[in-house]
Amino acid sequence: MTEGGIMRGMVVFAMPLMLGNILQQFYNLADTFIVGRFIGAGALAAVGAAYALMVFINSVQLGLCMGSGTLFSLHFGAGRMDRLRHGVYVSFVFIGLITVALNVAVFLLIDPLMRLLQVPGDVYGMMREYLLVVFCGIGFSFIYNFFASLLRAVGNSVVPLVALVVSVVLNVVLDIVFVCVFGWGVAGAAWATVISQGVSAAWLTLYTMRRMAELLPGREERRFSRSVLGEIGSYSLLTCLQQSVMNFGILMVQGLVNSFGTAVMAAFAAAVKIDTLAYMPAQDFGNAYSVFVAQNYGASKVDRVRRGTRGAFALVSAFCLAVSVLVFIFAEPLMGVFVGDEPEIVRIGSGYLRIEGAFYCGIGILFLLYGYYRAVRRPAFSVVLTVISLGTRVAFAYALSAIPAVGVAGIWWSVPVGWALADAVGLIYYRKINRLHNDIAL
Repeated sequence: MTEGGIMRGMVVFAMPLMLGNILQQFYNLADTFIVGRFIGAGALAAVGAAYALMVFINSVQLGLCMGSGTLFSLHFGAGRMDRLRHGVYVSFVFIGLITVALNVAVFLLIDPLMRLLQVPGDVYGMMREYLLVVFCGIGFSFIYNFFASLLRAVGNSVVPLVALVVSVVLNVVLDIVFVCVFGWGVAGAAWATVISQGVSAAWLTLYTMRRMAELLPGREERRFSRSVLGEIGSYSLLTCLQQSVMNFGILMVQGLVNSFGTAVMAAFAAAVKIDTLAYMPAQDFGNAYSVFVAQNYGASKVDRVRRGTRGAFALVSAFCLAVSVLVFIFAEPLMGVFVGDEPEIVRIGSGYLRIEGAFYCGIGILFLLYGYYRAVRRPAFSVVLTVISLGTRVAFAYALSAIPAVGVAGIWWSVPVGWALADAVGLIYYRKINRLHNDIAL
């Protein structure tokens, strides 16, 4: 990504990322659709609430892998292949150990976590059953995310997409078989997800070993050093913190949503899936932009960074505006896809989509700011922006929803307020470092 057309290169690289991330959402999306249609609203609420907890758990390892991937891009752009391979070994062991500890912790703490989320008694058993199975796939998720981050760091975003295509198709087929044919309920949907994750993890591992062996450490590079571990840790832990803070805030909001009852839980579960799919392309373009900036920053091609940044902000803003219009207009039909003939749930979910969906430009710009600051060796500021965005969202959600005249709509309005405040801070700092540092031109 250090040569050739800038915007074309970013878009071509981003397209498989977008398709891949949308497909990755189908793991839980297929579960949500099938259990909502074939088991009922209680199962939909259980799986939807479980999704928030799953995302928070996965955000830890995803953040660690993304942080390592940024460092891999910097080394690849600068042509330091020996440091890249050494970093691959250190980061794989480091993140792998954290994943094992995380896996043990979630099995031991499942009941306290569910009580923290204020899960209603009528869905508690189903949600617990679903989570106990899904947590078996945390290791598969780590392996997929690690090798996907490595391949994307060197410009290969197609193979992770191929692995996901196979995995998602398998997930849908197994969902139908386990839930509709065998009647295994929410546990069947969970097993479909775990098996599919295992397939995608195995696919990427074998591909990297056979086709991209030059990225893997040799015998002399399979060693630890404090400097490499510190470098990996500085990127991975800060990116992990960013992802974790972001999803912890979402988890707190989920707990507040749960307190409003099963109908609001079910509406929120379906609306969040639509919401996520709507702005997912902007998030993935932000990740592609981050790889572009990291490679060119590592290669000291500041002018390409400057031109790419202008184009990226224009493209993401136009996309988000178009999606906002579509979601606002088609809110009810989109909700109906997931919940069928449930007027109350459709009404609540449509209200969420019409409030939050009108402001997708806010989250689109924020994704670009996250990616930029990671790429220019300022990952700590991405954490600051996340704390501002999610802190504002949580504070406003609890404050506004406590007002009887506002109620649950206060939770929905807190989201764009958080985005707007974080964008303002990010852009002010953006201009400040542009004036002070000519080597980090925006």
